[in-house]
Amino acid sequence: MTVKKPKSKAVVHLSRAERARRRLLRSAGRDSDTLLIQYDNSIAGYDEEDVEEMREEHGVNVITRQTEDSLFKRFVGAFINPFSVVLIILAAVSLFTDVIWTAPGASDFTAITIIMTMVLASGMIRFIQELRSDNAAKHLSEMVETTVAVARKFHDKDSGDTISEKKEIPMDEIVVGDVIHLAAGDMVPADVRILSAKDLFVSQSALTGESEPVEKFARAEKSITRNPLELNNLSFMGTNVISGSATALVITVGDDTILGSIAQQLQTKAPPTSFEKGVNSVSWVLIRFMLIMVPVVLLVNGFTKGNWFEALLFALSVAVGLTPEMLPMIVSANLAKGAVSMSRKRVIVKSLNSIQNFGAMDILCTDKTGTITQDKVILELHLDIHGNDNIDVLRYAFLNSYYQTGLKNLMDISIINFAREAKLTNLWIDYKKIDEIPFDFNRRRMSVAMEKPDGKVDLITKGAIEEMLSISSMADYNNAIKPITDEIRGEILDACAKLNNKGMRVLGLARKSVDIPESALSAADENEMIFMGYLAFLDPPKESAEAAIKALGEYGVKVKVLTGDNDGVTRTVCRSVGIDAKRILLGSEVEEMSEEQLKKAVDDTDVFAKLSPSQKARIVTALREDGHTVGFMGDGINDAAAMRAADVGISVDTAVDIAKESANIILLEKDLMVLEEGLIEGRKIYANIIKYIKLTASSNFGNMLSVLAASAFLPFLPMLPIQILVLNLIYDISCIAIPWDNVDQNFLRKPRKWDASSISRFMLWLGPVSSIFDIATYCLLFFIICPQIAGGHFAALDGSARITFIMLFHTGWFVQSLWSQTLVIHMIRTPKIPFIQSRASTQVTLLTTLGIAVGTIIPFTWLGSQLNMTHLPLFYFPWLIGIILAYMALITVMKKVFVWKYGELL
Repeated sequence: MTVKKPKSKAVVHLSRAERARRRLLRSAGRDSDTLLIQYDNSIAGYDEEDVEEMREEHGVNVITRQTEDSLFKRFVGAFINPFSVVLIILAAVSLFTDVIWTAPGASDFTAITIIMTMVLASGMIRFIQELRSDNAAKHLSEMVETTVAVARKFHDKDSGDTISEKKEIPMDEIVVGDVIHLAAGDMVPADVRILSAKDLFVSQSALTGESEPVEKFARAEKSITRNPLELNNLSFMGTNVISGSATALVITVGDDTILGSIAQQLQTKAPPTSFEKGVNSVSWVLIRFMLIMVPVVLLVNGFTKGNWFEALLFALSVAVGLTPEMLPMIVSANLAKGAVSMSRKRVIVKSLNSIQNFGAMDILCTDKTGTITQDKVILELHLDIHGNDNIDVLRYAFLNSYYQTGLKNLMDISIINFAREAKLTNLWIDYKKIDEIPFDFNRRRMSVAMEKPDGKVDLITKGAIEEMLSISSMADYNNAIKPITDEIRGEILDACAKLNNKGMRVLGLARKSVDIPESALSAADENEMIFMGYLAFLDPPKESAEAAIKALGEYGVKVKVLTGDNDGVTRTVCRSVGIDAKRILLGSEVEEMSEEQLKKAVDDTDVFAKLSPSQKARIVTALREDGHTVGFMGDGINDAAAMRAADVGISVDTAVDIAKESANIILLEKDLMVLEEGLIEGRKIYANIIKYIKLTASSNFGNMLSVLAASAFLPFLPMLPIQILVLNLIYDISCIAIPWDNVDQNFLRKPRKWDASSISRFMLWLGPVSSIFDIATYCLLFFIICPQIAGGHFAALDGSARITFIMLFHTGWFVQSLWSQTLVIHMIRTPKIPFIQSRASTQVTLLTTLGIAVGTIIPFTWLGSQLNMTHLPLFYFPWLIGIILAYMALITVMKKVFVWKYGELL
């Protein structure tokens, strides 16, 4: 058995998902008999031989998952990044120079311990974060573990006949071409084409996000749409049958289904986020500087001092000095502190790295339902034919909804709630129900017969406008009962169209007097009715939505709405909350666009409607490729792929499991106002991370320039390798409090992106400033301080006096470097005047003060002697204070010039 395929004129290489989508679209346009012929089947179903053949050709009905990396591979991968690799290489060199190539008993593990502690901290934190398995695809698979009723043929050995039967089989055993039977409560097991249907309503909220069930039909649809979700004769894996029954033909199974294609997208590795790109770019900037500086320092010291081994040790220390060793710890502490702070604001962080992306976000894409709207149906208007509020319309509508015994839908409930607020619920005392004609999906209306206090009986009917006009011959028009003319009919339809354009769902209401029925009423009694007016329903905007969107705009975040709902409803809701809805891009238009066309369109459009899940993901990807940092907020299966594609995926605790697993951040309250708090926290985190990187990189770069200058002109090393490492360690410990630092309010108003070039500029501008004062310190020590203590200039000394000269020089520059490096934290953390216009947090102030104090005291202690330091004379400190004050004054001037030239400091 083979499935008949249409002939094609040319061979076009299409993706698997595209082939499956086209198969669905073709099936929608063909009648049932043609489809059964195409798949060589009948209503009787396949036999076992046919089943095996179709399974072999089209695959099994299972969503496959990629094999996960082993724990060891994940562990190793956590340490593979430019920053960690450089430190590991430096640690390896240090192992040889300080341990293996030393004399017995002279091994020094200090340098390697310092470096490897930083590497382990960085790698382990990343490894632990990534151990959080991505369960999204698992949840998709678990959703479909159920059975389905399928038509199958078998050969009866006793009679010799081929018999057809309807049997329940596991969902994963159905194949393309199977004829299945659906009933209320069933989950649709694959993507199917409806062959016959009776009052079939299916909830597609899992795929489209919209709560209202969709009616499905069996008729062929000749549509120009390229989105299968818009076709009402197709139904999809993972959706649920709300009511009615159907026979359907399986078109795609497993990974070829729309749900399967979403699962495949979730299994692919998420693209690098803004944060990951930023950290990597910073690492490469530092690596490039290191690759230039270290060989130069090695060569200068080797040629000028003649001791190449000592020059190698010193160059190694310079390399470590150029690397912000505490960066992983600073980043992790910032993110962890931010996660705790955000949890107090009802924002739960699943992925720590996403916090900074949250702050960098300049576009927020969000679904409409439940985020901008209240996600419930509200009775907005109860109007007569002329559009005036009418209490009789509300009264009769309440009686109809209250007394019907079928399943009350969202509109019935909203009518009852509205009537309660209007204090009309005591009507049940005055009225008595006689009979009802239940709702059915063919008539699209329902009726109740009510006996009034005077004993007369009214038949009250509500339903779709077209259906209500078809059974109404009269209208309550200008307080009189008049025949419905073409003019009145036109007025009614125009009024409904206006309400529809405002995004409202409209029902009509009619009544007529009837005699007390001797037998049960039927649909045949719904005729010659009097049309009374309209009931208009809306999923209204949240009260906080407009203010939240405005607040996000003030922080530089543009809100774009991506929804599966229709454009009329979407336009009305967006306008009401201040989102520009002049231009709406539909899913069918997105489907026709190339990637380049889509990039141009998404930047100019704020509202997108009738989108499929893959189209949402395409829009997010296009925005990211255009240079934006994009957040996506959603709560359905249809949002999972888009959340995965975004820099930061945001969901709510009431979302489906798949959406929560795909999200980086979960809100305990589905409200845009909550996002504002998280946004500010994310920007504080970025500010404090970039503070550390810029001030450390510029300070270290300045120190290394000073080292290079000293190496060229001094007859000895300006500082010992171990002293450089200890200097860096004290400075880095002083920086531990930076995650708790204050951030200037004006810095928080704009989204901030990682820009490695800005770090380079910062280093080149502000680093050399410290070198000026380092060289001033060299001159002070070499020509004034050290000669006075050692008893003469260096060239004239020998033996112990020369050693004293060198130790005093090392100690003096160690203390000056520590003071300048630590105090510059306060200078560079803000473009404002420090201590006056902008103050550091108490934690930063205490720790930097402690760092300076400890570094100044070390030369006077046993530890100082172990580090080859000596006591500094007291007259050195007035000189030191003068140099530091001059340094701070020049840094303040250079900050102003830098901001004037480049627009911002950090």
